[in-house]
Amino acid sequence: MPHMLLIHEPVGQRATRSEAEGRAVYDRMLRWGEDLRSRGLLLGAESLASQDKAVRVTVPAGKARIVDGPFAEAKEMVGGFFLVNVDTREEAVALAQQCPAAEWATVEVRGLAPCFDR
Repeated sequence: MPHMLLIHEPVGQRATRSEAEGRAVYDRMLRWGEDLRSRGLLLGAESLASQDKAVRVTVPAGKARIVDGPFAEAKEMVGGFFLVNVDTREEAVALAQQCPAAEWATVEVRGLAPCFDR
């Protein structure tokens, strides 16, 4: 049963770390991901670039609207994700509690499902 662990981090948090601190945090996340992979739980994982270079696209009434980041209204940004395959939601929640990012960010646990599934 695939679940997405979305890492929601405060906007600007990355800028508060030195490069060495940022690399240390990233290395912890890589090691945790490798542990999940070695246990056969990891389907995929990525770190996302800051939202400063992001673009939001909508096409209301057939007219494209493109907004470049950063997004002033955002208090958090998705910093990355782990896609895991576990038997239950509870197992996914347990993994989220073990995720190093839970120390400085929020880890949102979401099951995968079609958009019409409520």
